[in-house]
Amino acid sequence: MRRRACAAVLAGVLVAGSGCGLTSGSPMVDDVVPGTIGRGLPLEGADLTVTSKEFTEQLILGAIMGIAFEAAGAKVLDRTGIQGSIGAREAVKSGDADGMYEYTGTAWITYQGNSEPIDDPRRQWEAVRDADLENGLTWLEPSALNNTYALAMNQENSEKYGTRTLSDVAELAATDPGAVTVCVEAEFANRADGLPGMEKAYGMDLPTGNITQMDTGIIYTEAAKGSCTFGEVFTTDGRIRSMNLAVMEDDRKFFPNYNAAPEINTDTLEEWPAIAEVLAPVTARLDNTVAQKLNAKVDVEGQDPHEVALDWMLEEGFVKEG
Repeated sequence: MRRRACAAVLAGVLVAGSGCGLTSGSPMVDDVVPGTIGRGLPLEGADLTVTSKEFTEQLILGAIMGIAFEAAGAKVLDRTGIQGSIGAREAVKSGDADGMYEYTGTAWITYQGNSEPIDDPRRQWEAVRDADLENGLTWLEPSALNNTYALAMNQENSEKYGTRTLSDVAELAATDPGAVTVCVEAEFANRADGLPGMEKAYGMDLPTGNITQMDTGIIYTEAAKGSCTFGEVFTTDGRIRSMNLAVMEDDRKFFPNYNAAPEINTDTLEEWPAIAEVLAPVTARLDNTVAQKLNAKVDVEGQDPHEVALDWMLEEGFVKEG
């Protein structure tokens, strides 16, 4: 069978997620062989550990990386699902893990301590790559997948107000202040790269009564119902697709770029340089449309993240059934 079997958690390693294959420290045993990647088994003999943060998209990306390594001949240990932003990165940095998909904006602002994002996504990746070399981390080529903030509305309101960009939202707020009600997380409501910064960048001055703070999941539901005209969303979230929300373009490029790219332990990459060529075609295929589709399979349809990743790798022809 091509489906991987559940493996026992290694002694002393804590469970980091629920369900088959989401436990930290369990071997990946997918029955896959090279498709368009991994030909010649360039990673045969390698023992590689992949990691990720604990949210849906990260679990999927971690599985994608691990399956790519398997197809190229490596034995892979699954340590996906580490809680918090820092834990997974530190595992790669220390050598406890060999690689993960990380976000450029997160590295630039959260890990490297910069306050101002770089507008151009390519230059943002280059800056992150250059800064992390001294940390023993090598960033491979980035994807078009950009998991950043946005405002979104349902189709009825989209047709009613005709807004397509955040500049349109600012104009609507000026001409019809009561029309611009927003639902946001508490963090977004107070972050410099969140609502206050967005208002400043676009010349908005939303009344306090027009802003409602709530949990992330509820925001999508309320925006879909039209209870608030605009809801704060993440651009790769599967609920955008499933709820048919219209996302406003950040036409002034205010929000940071959060492009996903492989972050690999430099020592590991020096020992196994083929990692770069194995991952390159996979990373190049990742974009927001793909991410929304895969994320929805987990968050909306309730599928297992690893199975979603495996099905996609097979559908794309990157790997084949063994």
